Amino acid sequence: MSNVTRLRHALPIGQDINKALVDLDSAIAKAIDAAKAADLPHGIIVAVLYGQAHSQTAIMLT
Repeated sequence: MSNVTRLRHALPIGQDINKALVDLDSAIAKAIDAAKAADLPHGIIVAVLYGQAHSQTAIMLT
């Protein structure tokens, strides 16, 4: 796993990376808020987030 970068060790983070992280966080928060407003059960929201995290982790490890 030598191709994995730990951001806390790669400081300072460039402005473009920081903006991408802020935008990603904002988009995820908005999507969760929209799902809650649509009365989606919290368990489904968690399951979708977990599934995406698992999928992306598998992609990064290949």
